[in-house]
Amino acid sequence: MEVGIAQLIASFGYPGITDQQVYAEELQVAMLGEELGYDHLFCVEHHFEDYSFCPDNFVYLAHVAAKTKRIKLATGAVILPWNAQPLRVAEKASLLDTLSGGRAILGIGRGLSRREFEPMGIPMEESRERFDEAAPMIIEALETGVMEAHHGRFYQQPRAVLRPRPFKTFRDRTTQVAMSADSVLVAAQLGAQMMAFNYKTPEAMKADIDLYRGEFRKVHRREPRPVLLTEMSICDTDPARARRHAEQYVATYLHSVLHHYEMMGEHFKDAKGYETYAVGAEALRAASMEERAKAYIEGQIWGTPDQMLRRYEERRQFMGDTGALFIFRFGGAPMEVVERSMRLIGTEVLPVLKSWAAPAVPFKGSESLVPGLLLAEIV
Repeated sequence: MEVGIAQLIASFGYPGITDQQVYAEELQVAMLGEELGYDHLFCVEHHFEDYSFCPDNFVYLAHVAAKTKRIKLATGAVILPWNAQPLRVAEKASLLDTLSGGRAILGIGRGLSRREFEPMGIPMEESRERFDEAAPMIIEALETGVMEAHHGRFYQQPRAVLRPRPFKTFRDRTTQVAMSADSVLVAAQLGAQMMAFNYKTPEAMKADIDLYRGEFRKVHRREPRPVLLTEMSICDTDPARARRHAEQYVATYLHSVLHHYEMMGEHFKDAKGYETYAVGAEALRAASMEERAKAYIEGQIWGTPDQMLRRYEERRQFMGDTGALFIFRFGGAPMEVVERSMRLIGTEVLPVLKSWAAPAVPFKGSESLVPGLLLAEIV
């Protein structure tokens, strides 16, 4: 089982903190992840707001590459519609791979926040078509070392050779954030490993994973890598303190999500390619904030090491094998809480999860899993 870290680079919930302090703390997380044996480090691309601000995750990961030797380094994700030239994404991935000695993972996505699309001058309704045009160009270039001539709706590209050439093939080192059915299918068709944030009910997430696995097998005639599921993570030896911190920091993070993505907004109805989100926004508007927060908090995996392992085993039995990405620094959680969670998971949870090599057999029913409205029947 793959076990990694995802970094938000956020200041929401941290009053008075400077942007430079945010990066200093996130670098502490990255270095501790290397020390404790986490498999990989995913870093987001986000712009402009306290919710998250890493305008170039290739730059950040190249800095981390110089300070580490082992941990794999992943864009989680680079948002293709916001990057004007697919060629530049391929070049940056190849350079990161060279500088890190072959540790790069290319994670790609299409973006969701109107607050980011508008300053970029890119209409949200073009995101699906831009992504679908750019992604195959990038993946093929990283496979062959050449971006062939391309003449499409959004991108006009003469033939170009990548230098430096990719350190090695990216065939099994590409992931895609997929939170809607159409993105799930595209990830499978591209041959990318699916990555998703744990915003859905277990039943809805399992349906997405089953859709992905079925489409991947049909297109590629082989098994996909396990889907990576991302959690807001609190781990503590004291179960009462773990709950108190989860209720505080996970709830604060949820507020940042609802604000940044305008999850209850009407604008999704008019944005081509975001119809699923429009339906989800209606469901969110119908629930109280207390109901939304309770469902979201209980849907994450947190607690003592033993509690977390039981939840992961339940998930494995229900969904089959998945990987885990932990987000530790979020919602105002101080570094004391972050480091305690990282060390406990690194020493008591991570070794057990990594030992789960044999495929689990999914069973029908989910009585022991946490039910309820998560952010997205939505996304």
